[in-house]
Amino acid sequence: MKIFKIIEPTTQVVPFVLSIPHCGTGIPDNLSALYQKSQLENLDDTDWFLDELYDFAPSLGITTIVPYYSRWVIDLNREPNNKSLYSDGRIITSLCPTTNFLGEDIYKRDYVLNQQEIEIRLTHYFNPYHNKINELLKDFKSKFNQAFFWDAHSIRRHVPSIHKNPFPDLIIGDNDSKSCDTKFTKITENELMKSGLQVNYNHPFKGGYLTRSKGNPSQHIHAIQLEMCKDLYMNHNETKYEEKKAAKIKKILKNTFQHLIESLI
Repeated sequence: MKIFKIIEPTTQVVPFVLSIPHCGTGIPDNLSALYQKSQLENLDDTDWFLDELYDFAPSLGITTIVPYYSRWVIDLNREPNNKSLYSDGRIITSLCPTTNFLGEDIYKRDYVLNQQEIEIRLTHYFNPYHNKINELLKDFKSKFNQAFFWDAHSIRRHVPSIHKNPFPDLIIGDNDSKSCDTKFTKITENELMKSGLQVNYNHPFKGGYLTRSKGNPSQHIHAIQLEMCKDLYMNHNETKYEEKKAAKIKKILKNTFQHLIESLI
């Protein structure tokens, strides 16, 4: 089975890569028996329907990359050496998670995840995804002299194990201005704030490994992460996609992307 899919632009290509690393739901056949059945039925930490929310991107010339596999196989947005991205006491699931964000075990009790298995997953799932993004960004930079990377995420409105208070609607992360030129961050912030939604900057999320590893403003490669609450495009229980809600967010995101593209080309 393929590791990821590339959704090609349907119009003139722009130097913009959209990554949606946590919307995959696949579990390899050789691993599925290791997980608790009840956990696989929910896949609670999935960024549900986010690929559907961003399905307008190809019409803007954007190249999209989406994994087939669940973040429970390996988390594409974690440090490959499993170094924690934050040091404030919050629960951060590891490179190959053994619990969900609620702290519940996802594997059967008799299974112990070892380093050898982690290395296999790095080789088979993690590295190909990152290598493809690197390839796309390098190619765009050579053709357009700069490239832009947007890492898309969504989360439950309230996850006490991460943050004691409910999350704001939208959270822009650029690793404290290290992953993106402030020009592009300001465009993003200004356009999102026009929506009237609550927009935070680098708090409580400032971008994961994807944003931090891809963005290099001095080399004209810019990376931003956007975290959004699932209830902006799903029902109140965050279990079903809602077209009317999603249409409003799509319009906001599309407008933001259009302004970013105008500054890129």
